[in-house]
Amino acid sequence: MAYEIGGVRYEEEFVLNSRGMKFFTCRWLPANCELKALIFLCHGYAMESSISMKGTGTRLAKAGYGVYGMDYEGHGKSSGLQGYVPNFDEVVTDCSDYYTRISERKENMEKLRILMGESMGGAVALLLHRKKPTFWDGAVLVAPMCKIADDVRPPALVVNILTKLCRIIPTWKIIPTPDIIDVAFRDPEVRQEIRSNPYCYKGRPRLLTGNQLLKVSLDLEQRLKEVSIPFLIVHGAEDKVTDPSVSNMLYESACSKDKSFKLYPGMWHSLTYGELPENIDMVFEDVTSWLDDRVAMRETQFEHEQKFENDELLKGKFAVETV
Repeated sequence: MAYEIGGVRYEEEFVLNSRGMKFFTCRWLPANCELKALIFLCHGYAMESSISMKGTGTRLAKAGYGVYGMDYEGHGKSSGLQGYVPNFDEVVTDCSDYYTRISERKENMEKLRILMGESMGGAVALLLHRKKPTFWDGAVLVAPMCKIADDVRPPALVVNILTKLCRIIPTWKIIPTPDIIDVAFRDPEVRQEIRSNPYCYKGRPRLLTGNQLLKVSLDLEQRLKEVSIPFLIVHGAEDKVTDPSVSNMLYESACSKDKSFKLYPGMWHSLTYGELPENIDMVFEDVTSWLDDRVAMRETQFEHEQKFENDELLKGKFAVETV
């Protein structure tokens, strides 16, 4: 399927991953200008790309960026039991393989490669960076899941019991959690839209999925100092799903030389889909400004490199002529 509207070309297709599973992918591209850079979306738990991230893809494409998304295993229109993540490493590998293929196309070789992860997708983005520390040029982390908020995480005793049960009934939906939709999305209309979206998972977390998310968040929390990629974190101060204080810890701990953190008073978990319209506008103004700055820095660097190469050639030519 493909169409163009408002200067943005939207396309989607299914691809096979390394395990032979069919994965849904989509992209939003500016119709009438050269791409400034490539942005690779990593959606949140129980969400999908084509509907819930349509606003993000469209806004960034209108700003001149090529935006690519894919639904993880067990999510959206991709293969797998809905809401089931048996192995988080495989989610990261699937994203890495597909997004790397896009990045290494001939027409994209010179383009900046930016990851954009929301909630659980923030964890995916950080693990993609860990998998290939020098491949990605930057990351926008929207309320990243570096730690599951205490209000959402079950008590330690319950976690211990559920972890043991994972070996017996891994797909059962019995993890006791509040309704994430109610605490993550501020706009009541968006809550209803998500509940009506057949590609969003609405059940309780499956046992093994919850276990995987907890392990990943604990691992990331322990290794924040290893993050070296340039990044922007945006987080709502009233987030009840992921912990804003851990985003601040990531900002303080990461060894990245280029890092920014914006905390928005009064805003909830979902900043790009589900906040008040004026708040979404504010967040995207900050995101596009950060992206445009990175593109400008890359262009300046490229000009310096070209000047250096040209000067070296001239030196070599002058040396030959004077011999």
